[in-house]
Amino acid sequence: MTQESNTFSIKNWSENDRPREKLVANGSAALSDAELIAILIGSGSRDMSAVELSRLILNHAGNSLDKLGRLSVKELMKFKGIGEAKAITITAAMELGKRRASELPTTKPVITCSDDAFKVLQPILGDLPHEEFWILYVNNSHKVLAKHQISRGGFTGTMVDTRIVFQKAVEEAAVAMILAHNHPSGKLMPSMDDKRLTQKLIEAGRIMDVKVLDHIIVTRDSFYSFADHNLL
Repeated sequence: MTQESNTFSIKNWSENDRPREKLVANGSAALSDAELIAILIGSGSRDMSAVELSRLILNHAGNSLDKLGRLSVKELMKFKGIGEAKAITITAAMELGKRRASELPTTKPVITCSDDAFKVLQPILGDLPHEEFWILYVNNSHKVLAKHQISRGGFTGTMVDTRIVFQKAVEEAAVAMILAHNHPSGKLMPSMDDKRLTQKLIEAGRIMDVKVLDHIIVTRDSFYSFADHNLL
């Protein structure tokens, strides 16, 4: 590698300007988004530093980490200086951030309305390109005991096994549950299959003494509540 092509490698920067050293000295919160991404990619291109390249990528994503997380590996590789390995590293970091955000906090949330349920479910389902069916299992106080993925499907649907739904309810000692699935199309209205499945689980719940409190359809930016629309 020539001296010119290596100029923008982080290891050649002055110590005060190196994101890694800055993180060690001051903590991760002291770094900008671009500096954190620069640590992931390690080096820039012949024409710009890792931080400058990271700023360019962020600018393309509207300076939004949420939008950056939606970029595919192929889209990231369109930037000069971002090969497959670096694109995969960025994608993996964005996914880890998403999974961390979706984890239940130490104090488990209490679901008092459909909006509370959406806040728990959106990080899990909002950006998926395929359908998944999840359930929030709650106790008498509507505190979330657990959340489980019941099934994963394609672009337009997913199959749900009633036995698995109530097996999990028994395992978690839940007295009620909130059904949820996403619509990758962005359309909020429930289909006839959605309505039939909801009624099927409500009827099974009566036998098992586990109440269905709601069925939430999640999109990236909004949700549809069966309970709010008197469909339960």
